[in-house]
This record gives sequence, C-alpha cells and structure tokens, in this order.
Amino acid sequence: MKFSVLGVGRWATFISWYISRLGYGVLEWGRAGSKNLEELIRTRKNEYVELPDAITLTDDLSLAVEYADVIVIAIKSQALREVAQRLLSLGADKKKIVLCMKGIEEGTGLRLTEVMCDVGFDKNSLAVWVGPGHIQEFTKGRPNCMLIDGYNKEYVGQLVDTLRGDLIRFYYGDDIIGSEIGAAAKNVMGIVAGFLDGAGMASLKGPLMARGAREVARLIVALGGNELSAYGLCHLGDYETTLFSPHSNNRAYGEALARGEKFSRLAEGVYTCAAMKLLGDRYSVDLPITGALYNVLYRGCSPLDELSSLFTRSTKSEFWH
Repeated sequence: MKFSVLGVGRWATFISWYISRLGYGVLEWGRAGSKNLEELIRTRKNEYVELPDAITLTDDLSLAVEYADVIVIAIKSQALREVAQRLLSLGADKKKIVLCMKGIEEGTGLRLTEVMCDVGFDKNSLAVWVGPGHIQEFTKGRPNCMLIDGYNKEYVGQLVDTLRGDLIRFYYGDDIIGSEIGAAAKNVMGIVAGFLDGAGMASLKGPLMARGAREVARLIVALGGNELSAYGLCHLGDYETTLFSPHSNNRAYGEALARGEKFSRLAEGVYTCAAMKLLGDRYSVDLPITGALYNVLYRGCSPLDELSSLFTRSTKSEFWH
C-alpha cells in the first residue's frame, strides 16, 4: 500500500516518518515555495524527525494523487476546502482519504469530513485519525493510543489494521460526529488551560476538564452524535497532551496571551472557538467556556475578567449543567 501525505508541517512530517517506519511507500507533498518543504528537501529533516531516503518529497500535487492508494491530509484545517477542490480536479475522489487534522471550518461550522463532502467527495472514502500524542514523545519511543473513525466500517478497520504498530495503538471509532467535534474542541480547552497557567490558576484545570468535557458532550448531542465520545480518546483522552504538556501549541498560546506575550506557532483552537460559538448559537447549546474564550479572542475582553465571570456563574447541578 502506498500513502501520499499532504503537508510539510511537524505533524505531517511525523506521519510520513511513522508510515514509512511501518514499511509502506510514502510520498510527502508541500506547496511550491514552502520553506518547510525546501528545508526537508535540503536536509531530509526538521527539528523533530529525520526522513529516510525512501520517502519522496514533491510540490507536484498531481504526482501525489497518482502515487497514492491512500491520501493522508495533515494541513491547517482552514485550508482544507481549497486543497480539497484542487484534489477533486485531479481525480482524488477515486482515492481513499484520511484527515489527520483537528478543526471545524470557520464561518460555516462544518466538520472537516463535511467540508470534503461539500466539495464533492464520497463520505465512504473518508476517515479521520485523531487522539492524543506528541511527536516529541513518539520519536523517543514513548507510545500512545489514538483513534480512527469514519463512515465506512470496513475502511476504518482496514486503516486500523494497516497503521497499528509499537508506537501507536489504534482504536476503532463508531461516532464520526463526536470524534470530529471532540478532537477539534480539545484545542479550545487547551487555550483556556494556557490562560490558567499564565494567570497562576493551574489548580482550576480539574474543573476545566470536568466542565469542558460536559460542554462538548452537549454540543455533540445537539449535532446528532454520542455524548460519550466527549469522554473518549478524541477529547477527554487527549487532555493530558493538550492541557498540560509543554509541547501543546494551544496551551502555550493561551499562556502567552494571558501574559501579554506573542506566540508565533499555529493554534488551531483560535479558529475552532469561532466555529464552536457559531454552532452553539445555531443549535441553542450553552457553551460557557467557549463563549468566554471567544470574548477574549474576538471581542478583546480580558482573560482574567472572563475567567472570573466563569468562576462566579450561578451555582447549578454539577452533572446536568
């Protein structure tokens, strides 16, 4: 089986390294002029992994489509629609697709598989690869568990059997709505966790974990998914790597924001927060943590003021509200 990995960021390059390590053919694609691609072509490595010579690097998207049995997409979530349209024009709708990215489309509130379907892909050719794990840990030989979900159980099973190894134990997902929403929403909670770190209130991460998972469960149910997904690998199971790890970009972004510092890396939770706010309003779901973060990111409110407003909300039943 041959895989084309679209993207040349840290996660995409790790995926190429990981799949090649399993013994499969891999081609990795990046946009023409990409500094990351140029660095990989020149040195065969980035700050995290060194690519074996067996991996082909290219900026030719048509070659990536032609090469692959399975196309793995690991790019910025908000760039998916444009790349999907290019892929469709090249006949990639005849290939199997795996989305190794976490997000919700800003402005539409569409899950990423919904974006692919909206462009013209068959949902039965789509799967998502989500769950906890940092490259810095994997490359040191420290294993973790992840999740593959999709609309076609046979395809999901094939991917799990193909991609499992000593570094990653994969589980089969059975709730594509919950898996996508939960995976995206954990980045929102990661930014809030960073606020707590930056404000010296890390002791509140316990309540954030409990209330955050419950908030996301409500949204999943409103969208037609299984609320229990919020407590699985796609969301609560990913909190350690997102709310506590020094490697978490979303947590680090929130910490920097609370301290009035700049942060240069991508924090997907910023866009996901806006999309979740849109969905909460559309489906009349109370999302207080998401709303507080939205006020900070998009309305210029103080992180400390928003944290205070959450803490002083009226007392309600712990479970149902």
